[in-house]
Amino acid sequence: MPETLHTDTLIVGTGFAGLCAAIQLKEAGFEDLVLLERGDSVGGTWRDNHYPGCACDVQSHLYSFSFEPNPTWSRMFAPQPEILRYLKGCADKYDVRRHVRFNRNVTSMAWDDDSGTWIVRTDHGETWTANNVISAIGGLSTPAIPDIDGLDDFAGPVFHSADWDHDLDLSGKRVAVIGTGASAIQFVPQIAPKVESLALFQRTPPWIVPKPDRAISTAEQAVFKRVPAVQQAARSAIYAQLESRAAGFVLNPRLLKLGERMARSHIRKQIPDRELRRKVTPDYSLGCKRVLVSNDYYPALARDNVDVVTDGITKLTKTGVRTADGALHKVDVVILGTGFKAQKPFGRGMLVGRGGQDIWDAWSDRLSAYYGMSIAGFPNFYLLTGPNSGLGHNSMVYMIESQVNMVVDALYRKRRYGWRSIEVTPRAQAQCQAAIDAKSAASVWSGGGCKSWYLDEQGRNTTLWPDFTFKFREKTRRLNAAHFRIVKANGEVMQPRRGSVRKQLVNLAGNLIGGRSGPQVAA
Repeated sequence: MPETLHTDTLIVGTGFAGLCAAIQLKEAGFEDLVLLERGDSVGGTWRDNHYPGCACDVQSHLYSFSFEPNPTWSRMFAPQPEILRYLKGCADKYDVRRHVRFNRNVTSMAWDDDSGTWIVRTDHGETWTANNVISAIGGLSTPAIPDIDGLDDFAGPVFHSADWDHDLDLSGKRVAVIGTGASAIQFVPQIAPKVESLALFQRTPPWIVPKPDRAISTAEQAVFKRVPAVQQAARSAIYAQLESRAAGFVLNPRLLKLGERMARSHIRKQIPDRELRRKVTPDYSLGCKRVLVSNDYYPALARDNVDVVTDGITKLTKTGVRTADGALHKVDVVILGTGFKAQKPFGRGMLVGRGGQDIWDAWSDRLSAYYGMSIAGFPNFYLLTGPNSGLGHNSMVYMIESQVNMVVDALYRKRRYGWRSIEVTPRAQAQCQAAIDAKSAASVWSGGGCKSWYLDEQGRNTTLWPDFTFKFREKTRRLNAAHFRIVKANGEVMQPRRGSVRKQLVNLAGNLIGGRSGPQVAA
C-alpha cells in the first residue's frame, strides 16, 4: 500500500496561477510546498492548447508576471509556443520545478476535521496530506464536448481543439468545424487554405474587432532589455487602455456602441458578400459574449472552399453532419471548437469540505466564492481564478497576482501566529456575492436576453468580475481577518476585532501604499 506523503502547502496545477502562487510563496520563505500536475510539463492551458494559430488575445507585455517582465516578446500578441517557453523559464528561474510532481491527476481533495489537514489523492496511487491547498486548475481546463446525437457514430476522426491531432494531415480533407469561439477563430484561418472544403457550423456569431498585432523589432527588444522602465511604461499604457473598457461593460453599456460600430466596419471591410455578412453579424449587444480579436478570420470565411452553416445540427452520421433543414454535409474530419466547462470546475466527490460537504452541495444553488478564492466550509483552501474572478476586458494574470497577494498574506499570518485554520464566514461570502450581483445587474451581461458561458442556467453572472480590476486588487491586497473564521492551534475560535479607529486608518494607509504583513506581488 502506498505511503502517505505530507507537505505544508499543496498546489494543484502549474499554469500561470499555480506558478505565480509557488513563486510568491517561495519568495515569502515557504519551501515546504508541492505542486501536483496532471501533465508531463508545466504550462497549464498553454501546454494543453497547441492548435494551429493558438495565441493570446491580450498583449504580451501585460499577459505576463509583473515581477518577471520579458523584454524579448516577438509580437504584441505572443503565440502559444512563446508563452509556454516563458512559463517554463519562470519555473526554472525561480526553482519551482523541483517542487512539481508530474503526471499526477488529482482525483479527490477532502478536509479531515480531526487532523485539520487536507487529504489529497491522485490517480498515481499517492495520498498526500497538506495543511493548506491551493487549487490552480483554472476555469477553462476541461473541454466541453457537445451533446450531439450520433457523435460516436461518425466514421472519421473527431477531436476537440484542446486535443489537436497533429499527426492528422488535413490537406485535401473535407472538414467540419463545430463552434465559433475564441479557439475556432484562430485555427480556422490556419487550416482553411489546406483543406478541400471547410463547413463551419455556427450557432451564434461572435463580435470580432481588429487585432492590433505586429512584430516587435529587435531594436525595441534591446531598449526594453536595457531600460526596463520603458517596458514598464508600455505595460502600464496597455493596462490603462484595456481597463478603460470596463466603463462600457459594467457602468454604462451604451458606451460599447462605439466598439460595435468598429466591429461592424470590420465585417464590411473584410467580407464583400452581403449574405455572408448577414450570417456573421451578431444580433446581441457587443460584450454580452466574449469579444474576440482577429484580422484573418473573416477573410478565411470568405474563401470559396469555406461555407458558414447556420442551420442547427440535428445529428452526426457515419459520413457527415445533418442539419435542421435536412441537408447532409459530408465530411472526413470533425473538429470541435466548443470551448470549456466553466460552470462545473469540480466533479462530484472531487472536493469535500468540513463536515463532509461536497462542493456540489455547497454550490447547489450557484457558484460562489469570496473574491473567487475562499468558500465557507472549506478551511485552508484557496481557489485561484474561481467564480466571478474572470475578465472580459483585461489580463487574467493581473487578477491572478491580486488573488495570490491575499493567499500569501493568509498563509504568512497563519504560520506566524500558529493558526490551525482559516475559513471565510458564510456572512462575508454572502455579502461579497451580493455586492458582485448588484454590480452585475447594471452590466452588459444582465438583461436583454444575453446568453453566454459567463452565465449560469438562471442567467446569473458566475464567471466575470463586474468592476474595474484595480478595485479587485484593493479588496484582495491583504487578508481581512474580520471576514474569516480563524481557529487557533488550541482549537479556540478567534473573535473578529475591528480595532481602534486609529489602527483602521493605519491599515487603510498601508493598503493604499501597498503594504501588508508579508511579501507581495508587484503592481
